[in-house]
Amino acid sequence: MDRQENTPLSREERRQRTRAAILAAARELFAEHGYERTTIRAVAGEAGVDPALVMQHFGSKDRLFAAAALSSVDTDSLVQAEHDDLARVALSHLFAAFEDPDRRVSAIALLRSSLTHPAALRALRDDVMGPTQAQVARTIGGEDAKLRAAVLNASTLGVTIARYLLEDPELAKASREDLERIMGPALQAIVES
Repeated sequence: MDRQENTPLSREERRQRTRAAILAAARELFAEHGYERTTIRAVAGEAGVDPALVMQHFGSKDRLFAAAALSSVDTDSLVQAEHDDLARVALSHLFAAFEDPDRRVSAIALLRSSLTHPAALRALRDDVMGPTQAQVARTIGGEDAKLRAAVLNASTLGVTIARYLLEDPELAKASREDLERIMGPALQAIVES
């Protein structure tokens, strides 16, 4: 049922819209200016809200960055993957944001910020990658599951950095199919070791 034009939004609906506007502004500004030069005040201005609302929703610039990064990278498929599908899903995840023309610029900028600014690094590592890697470890199972999950993550992250940030000539020109053909068995071996 569609909302009538004259029906006011509930407090929770207004809160969710404000949060979404702040996140959209944060993704855009972090992508355009990087972590260091993006300010809470600028995000608030872009979102059309008071800076206090940004702080109320996110608490700090680090947490805002983490939320923007998390909203840019869909981790749901990874954390929900079954053991037998984990390597395939990890490969698909590698390409998801970086091959999508609408998300690529912001994904690259967020990753670059995490490599050049310690607070952005902590936010991406601890708030985005950490929980996802912990769930992947639970899916893998076994006594060295945490290490295997870390190696799986490092493998896909390494290719991501080399292909999209460093633009290694061989990786940059390789087709997705070729990378899947070569990486698939390696990632499967990590999961099954």
